[in-house]
Amino acid sequence: MVVPKYQYIKDELKNKIISGQFENGDKFYTEAELINLYNVSSITVVRALNELAKDGYIIRQQGKGTFVSRARKHKLVEFSDVELFGSQDDDQVIVLSIERENDDRILEKLGLKNTQFYYKIERIRKAKGVVYLYDKSYIPEQYINANYPDLSYYSSIYKRFKEDYHIHLNDEHFEESNVILFPTPEDICQVLEIDSTFPVVYQEKTTQLETTGQVIEYDETYKRADFFKIKFVSRNRPN
Repeated sequence: MVVPKYQYIKDELKNKIISGQFENGDKFYTEAELINLYNVSSITVVRALNELAKDGYIIRQQGKGTFVSRARKHKLVEFSDVELFGSQDDDQVIVLSIERENDDRILEKLGLKNTQFYYKIERIRKAKGVVYLYDKSYIPEQYINANYPDLSYYSSIYKRFKEDYHIHLNDEHFEESNVILFPTPEDICQVLEIDSTFPVVYQEKTTQLETTGQVIEYDETYKRADFFKIKFVSRNRPN
């Protein structure tokens, strides 16, 4: 099968970028340079460049030129929250409370109407006797077993979704943000047993069902900064 000329040019230029001939942020070929280099029409060159831009290899800025992208769509970035204590045997989860609520702020986060309800589950995590995490999970009441035997039933929310509703939270779409809080709010200091000069990481996470887009959990977590570390790894996206 004959490869279209624009596709051939796109693939060759992509390989030049991947092989390191261009660094992130470098100015890329102009349209005129590519027309001369490949002896093709401007239409063919523009299509090849637009395809590269769509795939995230370059950025085209009107009046400035074309540049190699610093963020590549062909890269997959994996991250993991690195635990900074010993084995999992040192980790303990304690459920502080489970309450049925319908506060407007959380209803909006969950995409619920003001006539609907959710459950707030407050938990702490301890390692070697140190409280290092305070978590507030908000879950639509349809995903809560109101007849739970005791608070510890919800020590693992992931387990409850998996066993009670056959939903694997880690496989669903989520968005998470992390910011440093300093000084630390007083109510958080009391739970984490620290003073306000000790920084914490505030994590906000929303998880949605891939199939319907329904928000099934909104989570607010406060973590001691000395227990916080994230590792990022980039990988090539499979073809």
